[in-house]
Amino acid sequence: MPVLWIVLAVLGLGLIGYFVGRSRALGSAGGDIRQLHSLPSYYGWNAFMFTVVPSLIVLALWLLFAPTLIENRIAATLPQATLEQSGSTSLLMSEVRRAADALDLAVQQGTMDDAFSRNLRAEFTDVTGRLKATGSIITQDVTQPVLRAAQQYRVMSSTSNLIMSVLVVVLAVVGLIYALLRTNRDFRARNTVEIGIKSILILASSIAILTTLGIVLSMLFETANFFDQYPWQSFFFGTKWAPDFRGNSALGMLPLLWGTLYISTVALLVAVPIGLFAAIYLSEYAGPRLRAVAKPMIEILAGIPTIVYGLFALITVGPFLRDAIASPLGLGNNTNSVMTAGLVMGVMLIPFVSSLSDDIINAVPQSMRDGSFGLGATQSETIRQVVLPAALPGVVGAILLAASRAIGETMIVVMGAGAAAAQMDQGLGAIINPFQAMTTVTVKIVSQLTGDTDFASPETLVAFALGLTLFVITLGLNVLALIIVRKYREQYE
Repeated sequence: MPVLWIVLAVLGLGLIGYFVGRSRALGSAGGDIRQLHSLPSYYGWNAFMFTVVPSLIVLALWLLFAPTLIENRIAATLPQATLEQSGSTSLLMSEVRRAADALDLAVQQGTMDDAFSRNLRAEFTDVTGRLKATGSIITQDVTQPVLRAAQQYRVMSSTSNLIMSVLVVVLAVVGLIYALLRTNRDFRARNTVEIGIKSILILASSIAILTTLGIVLSMLFETANFFDQYPWQSFFFGTKWAPDFRGNSALGMLPLLWGTLYISTVALLVAVPIGLFAAIYLSEYAGPRLRAVAKPMIEILAGIPTIVYGLFALITVGPFLRDAIASPLGLGNNTNSVMTAGLVMGVMLIPFVSSLSDDIINAVPQSMRDGSFGLGATQSETIRQVVLPAALPGVVGAILLAASRAIGETMIVVMGAGAAAAQMDQGLGAIINPFQAMTTVTVKIVSQLTGDTDFASPETLVAFALGLTLFVITLGLNVLALIIVRKYREQYE
């Protein structure tokens, strides 16, 4: 049974439970609401909650863990020679999944019988050609071990889905019966529902935390695999970036880190003053009519796709900076440069700073402004000495958000700053030249994971080390912002 139909069946049982539970509670009180401990709707929501929530949690956990367990079990049955030939277990299982999906598609299209698809032999049948004919993405010939594993994967997945469907529906029915049996006029349905809502909120926050933990752990494991093959000293302190999938790669991160910080700094030097001044004007000086027009127009910048910003940098800003500044001053003839990407990225970040800062400044109590005016301060003095210090935590948060967005940007950098890593051995002048082409960590993460590459090679695994480095940098920015906020908050508490 498809997952959608399972969810609809569970929700349908939940709706039945809601109305039956409500009616059952009223019936136990003889139709007199005053004799009920809780409002009738609470009894309905109690039945809905016991019917839907546990079954959907089981469904989510099954969908999350069952595929991994099936893949691990199938991988254990594959010949060691096949695993070595594919390069890694994950790549081989990706091939198995593609073959299994192609077999399912062939059965759906009617080109294969289901029983026939479970007994194919790669050495007797043109399996690869028949599967490619379905429109599936089959990148290489399907060997007999892969075909056997794909057939086993289909059987185990089908069995798993059947067990999952039955278990989820049975659990929903049991929850419905349990809730209805407890429903009477003395049952404290409101307390139960409120506890359930609190549990759901805790679960939601736990999912967010566990997701972050999962991301970090996945990067840590792959980063550990990378450092098993490449020395960490050469990665963290290397001044040359020259990956080569044939071997003898130089994977020093300093050129990429310098390009990331340089471009992000230029972007923030553009975005922070303009965004903050715009927020101050809109919140403290502009009238309601101007504010109603100006703020949405500024926020439109946040909705423009980054590829459009990249085209703007490539076609307009880059040539202008080259012809107007770089070439006359002898600083270079590149349209791709740090300044090009930094300026365009800074424009993109303006609404991140202005909108959040504007909301925070408007949240400062008017009584603080009135007190300042009462003491004889001018409007500019009030903004500088009262409003901005009180809004500092929010302003720091806005700047931090902009900085994180700048560090993680890719498309503008590719089209505005180029894809060449900074050459740390060309002297200080070339390193700090803002009209020199540079690239960032995020761009190289994409390039190292793109194409038909060996996933187990250090040239590919370095992407995870770079990603973990960015994570640590962002975490450091958060900690620094927290320290600043706590320091200045003490003056106003």
